[in-house]
Amino acid sequence: MLIYDKTYFLQFQTKENKENNKQILYSNKAIATAKSINWKHHISELIPRLNKVCYAIRSIKPFMSPNVLRSTYFSYAHSIMSYGLIFWGNSTDSDDIFKIQKRIIRIITNSNKNASCRELFKNLNILPFQSQYIYSILLFITKNKDPFSPNSHMHTIDTRQ
Repeated sequence: MLIYDKTYFLQFQTKENKENNKQILYSNKAIATAKSINWKHHISELIPRLNKVCYAIRSIKPFMSPNVLRSTYFSYAHSIMSYGLIFWGNSTDSDDIFKIQKRIIRIITNSNKNASCRELFKNLNILPFQSQYIYSILLFITKNKDPFSPNSHMHTIDTRQ
């Protein structure tokens, strides 16, 4: 089911392809075209969800092994952070997501709230947020390398991860 007042179409353009006005219809209704995206709103919606994950991990920590806590991290926090990451991961507002990720890592490892997370990430084999962003972009480009080759023509790109 499509919710029309919450659904927008965003067209990405290149320097060579500035005038490409497309319209998308669903059930004979036009989907509104967004002129730009403010990722601050998207990120602000992720923060309470990640804070709930933080609370959940803190709550189950006394009863679970570190491996279960790590699996819980990937099941909840990682999946929330990863969705659409290639689009919003470089936003200045994404620093708030990284702060919550570090808080979760410290809870899992029972570390002080001011402890450096560099080794904690390594020990848990979890990529820090910005590294995950770069990795996601690399996967996207590898999966869709044809449109990125020199002198390529326009292709459809599958953005599902």
